[in-house]
Amino acid sequence: MGKPLPRRGQIWNVFTPGQPQDPHQPRPALVISADARNVAEDDIIVAPIFTRGATGPTHVPIRRGIGGLGHDSVIFCEEITALDVDSLSQGPLGDAVPESLLRRVVRAVRIAIGDVPMPGD
Repeated sequence: MGKPLPRRGQIWNVFTPGQPQDPHQPRPALVISADARNVAEDDIIVAPIFTRGATGPTHVPIRRGIGGLGHDSVIFCEEITALDVDSLSQGPLGDAVPESLLRRVVRAVRIAIGDVPMPGD
């Protein structure tokens, strides 16, 4: 039996490619790709999570304990990436995040790609 299948809204520890010197590897990331895609493809779409960073239109705060996180953190929605499922290190860390938080993340991604105007524009 292999690893469990990543599901939308779960937080997993992942290895991010191209950053082998990053001392925070693996790092937590929120799975934002649709479950149907996660089953059909060899990769998943994630948004990285950092323990430091200012909140803002594309940075969504997430409290310690949500999704299994050990610290208050920030989801960097402008840094979404597709990762091979082999990049998954551990997870899910806990229950899926609340749907309301997932909606905020999706909106922040849409702001980052220019699909939704920045607040105040």
